[in-house]
Parts: sequence; structure tokens; C-alpha cells
Amino acid sequence: MKKNLQIWIAIVFVLFLFPVLIQFIPEESKISNSKIIKENAMIVYASNIVEEEKAEPEPEAEVMEEPETNAGKVLLYFTHAYEAYEPITKAADGKIAVNHQTENVMKMGDKLKGSLELNGVETDTLKKMVPIHSRAYKDMRPFVKKQLSEKEYDLIIDIHRDAVGPEKTTIVHEEERYAKVAFVLGLDNPSYKKNAVMTNRLKTEMEKRIPGITRDVIPKGGAGVDGKYNQDLHPNLILLELGGIGNSEDELNRTISVISEAIVEILNNGETEG
Repeated sequence: MKKNLQIWIAIVFVLFLFPVLIQFIPEESKISNSKIIKENAMIVYASNIVEEEKAEPEPEAEVMEEPETNAGKVLLYFTHAYEAYEPITKAADGKIAVNHQTENVMKMGDKLKGSLELNGVETDTLKKMVPIHSRAYKDMRPFVKKQLSEKEYDLIIDIHRDAVGPEKTTIVHEEERYAKVAFVLGLDNPSYKKNAVMTNRLKTEMEKRIPGITRDVIPKGGAGVDGKYNQDLHPNLILLELGGIGNSEDELNRTISVISEAIVEILNNGETEG
């Protein structure tokens, strides 16, 4: 009986004194527990925000538009298309020749075309191979005339190869060898003075780059020669003699680069007549 009474006294003691005793529990413990709960709540909340936020789109890379580089329009053609260079024909098939089906001035014209186009010059090549004889200019005339009627050009060049040897058609500049260029001007063309203006512009621009790379302008007229060379078809039509029979491909390539630079300079400065 006495033992049961002690148990009941202990129960009553706990029930009545626990609210009083809990007040003496340190506040730090309460705060710590509360803090854990709050922090957990904040972590969950932050996680939800991250999931709901949308990633900002990355800025698109700026696309740089290439500037228009069309400096002008050029037509290249070859009245004496078979004219060739001895060192080149020998390297090609082991035989020296001054006329060749493939290793000829048209091949040089293709190189000039490529160089001009790299500098923004629209360039066409008229590849009509007429027989080399005294009537070659008359045979070529209708093809050139037709091409000029279909499209406007700022500059037209008839490319030839001179028949003289390398001693007259080669120059050394800063230890590099170049093929020299000559120009022919047909005096029987009523407007030859206009053609002379463009011929001399090209000659001058080439000389600025490599002094001595051009020879004198060769005027031709009267009996025994064509006298016009189809230059009457356009005031900016030039007849150009690119090197001679003895010039190498390297020499010609260097000169072609100079011709290209000179043409680009002329076209960019608007130094052509319609």
C-alpha cells in the first residue's frame, strides 16, 4: 500500500512540476531547434525558386556582313590565243614552242582573272580561238562586239605575247625577275586618243609599283598593219603584250600581280570612261 502511494505521488509531481521545469531549459536550445526548422524551410523555398527561374538566353553572336567589294567589270580576251612561252611549253611536254593549244596566253589570262576577282573585280574571259594570221583581228571582232553589246565593262584587255627575246622583256627589281609589258595603240582608230588615256593610266600605275616593268607604248597605223586592233569598239580597250617568248612562268606570275594591282587602283578611283 505504501509503495502504491509513492508511485502516485511521483506521477502527480511530474504532472504539476513539468511546466515549471521547462521554463528553466536554456533559450539557446529553443532557438537552435527553431533555427534548424526555419533554415530547412528556407532551403526548400530557395530550391523551388531556382527550379522556377528560366535561364536568360545567351546573346547572339554578331554577324559581320562582308562589305561589297565589286570594284568594276573587266573583260579579258585573246586575239592570238595560241601565243605561248618557250620555258612553259618545254616544262609542259619537253618541247620548245611559241604556239601551244593549252600552255598559252589564255592560261595567263586565267591567272589575271583569279587575281582580279580576289580583289572584288568582276572579270569575264572571252575564249574564242581564231587562227593566227593577218586577219585575226577581223575574225575576232564580231565576238568582242557581241560580248560588249550584252554587257557593260569598265576595262577591256586583249592579251598577247611579244615575239622578242627575254633580254628585252625581262627586268630585275629587288632581286626578283619580272616579265616586261608593252602596249600597242592603233592610230587608225578615230578615237585612239581616248584609248591612249586608259593605256597610259595602266602603264603609270604599273610603273609606280615596279619602275621599268613597262616598255614604251607602240603606236601603229597606216599600210601593212591592222591599225585599229578593235580598239574602236570601246574607249577603254587596251592591247597588252605580256612578256615575250623567253619569259618563265614565275616572271609572268609576278607581272600579273602587278597588272592586277594597277587595274584595281584605277577602278577604285573611278578612272575609266564609259
